Amino acid sequence: MKRLFATTLTMTLLLCAATVLHAQTTTPIQTDAGRGTRITVNGNATVQAQPDTAILTISVVTQGRRAIDAQQDNAAKTDTLVKALKAASGAGGEIKTSGYSVQPMRVYRENQPPTITGYEARNTVTVTLSDLKKVGPVIDAATQAGANDISGIAFTLRQDRPARDRALTEATREAMSKAEVVASALGRKVTRIVEVQEEGFVRPPQPVYQAEAFMVKRDSVATPIEVGSLDITSRVLLIVEVE
Repeated sequence: MKRLFATTLTMTLLLCAATVLHAQTTTPIQTDAGRGTRITVNGNATVQAQPDTAILTISVVTQGRRAIDAQQDNAAKTDTLVKALKAASGAGGEIKTSGYSVQPMRVYRENQPPTITGYEARNTVTVTLSDLKKVGPVIDAATQAGANDISGIAFTLRQDRPARDRALTEATREAMSKAEVVASALGRKVTRIVEVQEEGFVRPPQPVYQAEAFMVKRDSVATPIEVGSLDITSRVLLIVEVE
């Protein structure tokens, strides 16, 4: 009886072991073997566009022995300046105060505390023009009205969406062309786009014309301004699968 029970138990264990082994060998194993080769490329494109906006930064700087003297003198001259700017820029111009300060002027001598010799007042206005033909006349009007610090001009593009779209389209096309060239060199072809990302949009550098060019007084010669064009750059990252 004991021998029969032992034999039955042994057969049962062998059967269970065989069942487990069969289950292990027929379970599918997930691998990446089915995934094709992937290629990663970049696309870059730059397009040119004409600026549609000019931004001028214009200041009136005054000095006086007392703070009130510098401030009062500055207020009168800035009022004259703003009126002249509004007349020269017309209805399409935007004029706003962008900075104001009254600061002591100090003299520093060795081994002595600084001495206040007077005060300087600065009132800065920013002029935004959509009519670029008015840039020169506005600068002339500003200097004639008493502006004595023009820090420069920045040309920019307010309506930049069409130019950005063109740059992005060309960058994407370049990336796809690169991927197809690489795939062809490998004897394969692109079968699927895995991922595409816009890596960044580069805003155009704004040409700045320094104040020295404007502060030269010429009674009969208008200030010449060359606008030029802006470069707009887009970058794209593309990942494709090839077979």
